Amino acid sequence: AASTWVRAGLAATSLLTLAMALYLPALWPVLRFAAGVASALVFVFTSGWCLSQLAAQQASRLGGVMYAGPGAGIAFSGLLASGMVSLHWSAAAGWLILGVLACVLTALVWPTFSRAALPSAAPSAAPSSLTATASGAPTASRPSGLTYIAGRQQMLLLALAYGLAGFGYIITATFLPVIARQALPGSRWLDMFWPLFGLAVMAGALLCTRLSLKGDLRYLLAGCYVVQALGVGVTVWSPTLFGFVAGSLLLGIPFTAITFFAMQEVRRLRPLSAPSTMGLLTAAYGLGQIAGPPLVALLLKRSQSLGEGFTLSLEIAASTLVIGAVMYLWMAWAYPMAVRVDAQR
Repeated sequence: AASTWVRAGLAATSLLTLAMALYLPALWPVLRFAAGVASALVFVFTSGWCLSQLAAQQASRLGGVMYAGPGAGIAFSGLLASGMVSLHWSAAAGWLILGVLACVLTALVWPTFSRAALPSAAPSAAPSSLTATASGAPTASRPSGLTYIAGRQQMLLLALAYGLAGFGYIITATFLPVIARQALPGSRWLDMFWPLFGLAVMAGALLCTRLSLKGDLRYLLAGCYVVQALGVGVTVWSPTLFGFVAGSLLLGIPFTAITFFAMQEVRRLRPLSAPSTMGLLTAAYGLGQIAGPPLVALLLKRSQSLGEGFTLSLEIAASTLVIGAVMYLWMAWAYPMAVRVDAQR
């Protein structure tokens, strides 16, 4: 049951975070990988649960509120880490505090995900395909071979474009503090860019609640990718305090908006298997995140200076996001909403 997966994922994430306080360097990569898997499970099943509950109450656009959570976590953890560094606390103490906090928050939300509260699974006799109308509401239909293939193509393209977002964002998010320290040595604002990014993530998620979800969300996704590309680019064009502040804001505001809109697209295209398809997109995003840092390390190794390597890495990240935006625009042109079909049997 979904409730079991959510609770197991929350418990595992909390315990794995606590385990990072142990001085076991050889196990740290394994612990972080396992924590990533656990948090992905939580994300997939809680996203499906929240969006289903809101859709049943005709309040789908409020789903953005849920995605403000990661932004709050980023901002709080960034400020907490900065404070602990200034107090010369050890990394083990930091992991212990975060682990205890995770356990407390898990206990608080544990009753929410009861079996009774979660939506029941779709009946096995459900129609094998749904055609989306211009309003995005699915209606039953029986797909032809061509529409079945078209539906599969759409899901593949959506997963690929979503994975590009993970690749494009992670390079800047991972190396922004290093780049800022190079460009602004001794600045007292260096530790504030990450919390600022988190606050921007929260703001972007809440702004989603003000947008209409009745149109083609792929245009909104393309716009979000372009904004993030500008956020990456501004740190290249203007490596100043203003540039890093603007970059943090432009990168953060569309961050969870991209996730929210992409998951809504999944629910429109695959209403009968939304959780599993959300898992596919989450895996694609994770692969993009995994691919980013090794590429930067390779470019830094082959560059004559750190500045040259970081500049090239950021340019690749911005270009990747632009490619993702173009993919969404092409999908909107090639597969109009009125004729798209759920690609499942």
